[in-house]
Amino acid sequence: MRPDEDSAVSIQRGPTCEWSKQEAMSLSPTTSVTHKIDGCAKHSGDKKPCPVHTAALGDTKRAFRKSRHNDYVKISMKEPDVVRLPTEWWKTTLLFFYAGFSLLLTTAVITVVHERVPPKENIPPLPDSFFDYISEVKWAFTVTEVNGIVLVTIWFLQLFFFNHKSIVCRRYFFLVGTLYLYRCITMYITVLPVPGVHITCAPKLYGDSYGKIQRVLKLISGGGMSITSSHIMCGDYLFSGHTVMLTLTYLFIKEYSPRSFWWYHLMCWLLSAVGVVCILVAREHYSVDVVVAYFVTTRLFWWYHSMANTHCQCSPHNYLSNPFWNPLFNFMERNVKTHVPCVYGWPISWAPACLKNPCKKYSMVQSTRDE
Repeated sequence: MRPDEDSAVSIQRGPTCEWSKQEAMSLSPTTSVTHKIDGCAKHSGDKKPCPVHTAALGDTKRAFRKSRHNDYVKISMKEPDVVRLPTEWWKTTLLFFYAGFSLLLTTAVITVVHERVPPKENIPPLPDSFFDYISEVKWAFTVTEVNGIVLVTIWFLQLFFFNHKSIVCRRYFFLVGTLYLYRCITMYITVLPVPGVHITCAPKLYGDSYGKIQRVLKLISGGGMSITSSHIMCGDYLFSGHTVMLTLTYLFIKEYSPRSFWWYHLMCWLLSAVGVVCILVAREHYSVDVVVAYFVTTRLFWWYHSMANTHCQCSPHNYLSNPFWNPLFNFMERNVKTHVPCVYGWPISWAPACLKNPCKKYSMVQSTRDE
């Protein structure tokens, strides 16, 4: 018999425990030795039998040995400071030039299309259902342009107090530029005759390149509006640029203002809706020009903001990322990590810290001491 077995048997047959040999052998060697040492030898000289919870004690020890490897201490680490809504004004500047390039290209295309518009004496205006029921009102287009000026002014005032104006500005510039690029394509490939016999078009210049450049500059300087007498060319009908600006500006005003300002949204919607209707009442565009402009503008706005607000990732099953402008979208929105909240504040501090009274706090302490 080995020494280990002798010691086990000697402990097992000690005077303090009245276990049978079969009970001792039924336990595993490690458990029996451990329990006999912990449970029996500790009570030497004591005639009491071993505790009945000896097996439970072994389970507890095994559980402790098993669980001590799984225990860990959770140490809270401070997350790195990540700017979730960076300003990135340099991107906004690039998008400003993108919008300016699109508007400049639009004026150049209008100059080219103007040379292809058929004379109204040869081809009269096309039939339009709206014109069949509504009589022409000459001053209505002035209302459209005044409403547009008011809406854009309100929008830029709102932007002035908006905290995250750099992000919203580049979104606005991007959508304006992209919509006018679409407009260049549609009005170039399909040239419609004038929608009303009251419209007077400037004479065609044909090969006079210098005269065309002068017309482009005149159209840009007047903002492309009739009230400034800068819009003297025809052919830019499909689709309506006035409808684009009225609709897009209203959508931005509503999107980046508090939802509780229902009266503000209603006022801006009325300005936009009245302006769009007056385009048709003045017969400056066909009904299809206005309808297409509305659908293209609203769908592009909702498409862009759906991607921006849900942070869509490029994947084979994400069809929202298929348009040609998706790389430009990724460039603009890569660092925007969350939804842009409607937070406003005063952007300019009236008095810098160096001009504030440095003795105010000292005077308060001095007056307290004097009391």
